[in-house]
Amino acid sequence: MENYDKMAMIGEGTYGMVMKCRHKETGQIVAIKKFKESEDDLQIRKTALREVRMLKVTLFFTLSQQLKYDHVVNLFEVFRRKGKLYLVFEHIDRTILEDLEKNSHGLSDNKDHGVVRKYMWQLLKAVDYLHTHNVIHRDIKPENILLSSNGVLKLCDFGFARMLGTIYVVYLLVAPGGKYTEYVATRWYRAPELLVGDREYGKPVDIWAIGCNSF
Repeated sequence: MENYDKMAMIGEGTYGMVMKCRHKETGQIVAIKKFKESEDDLQIRKTALREVRMLKVTLFFTLSQQLKYDHVVNLFEVFRRKGKLYLVFEHIDRTILEDLEKNSHGLSDNKDHGVVRKYMWQLLKAVDYLHTHNVIHRDIKPENILLSSNGVLKLCDFGFARMLGTIYVVYLLVAPGGKYTEYVATRWYRAPELLVGDREYGKPVDIWAIGCNSF
């Protein structure tokens, strides 16, 4: 953290906190996610490492080529200080949640000036990108959807994301396989299969969550 000046606290959750910071040499504004007691708490450590793996390896590297996508938040740097893990992300102005809190009746869906369709289209593109790379997010909700000042939407927080497993069936066809924890996704955005404890699920859990995100 010696390379950054802290500017403000952006948010705090179960696993850590997010701070708005400025790089001392370049002046670049970033968002730094600091995980709580990453060496001592197994669940926090697993969540932190999963997010790093999803963003830095699964999403951005395919056949040794870096693949960045417009609607997924960029991860710049990962470092560890005094047993705690820090992730340095690009800083995005606000979240969908902040806009919703300012507009109690929902965001505008006017044909000419509305933003709902614009945001939903970008969110669908983000999730399609993940699913194309066989990744499920498992925690799509307003506070994990970032918005820039010029209206660009980016999906963030990959602490619950994971690669889908595959199983091979007759004639070498490939189908989704594997069992996963059902304790993912925030309650209000949790798909029916998760609510009943099904551990064999896949991409539809993200589609359900998108439908629950009424802007």
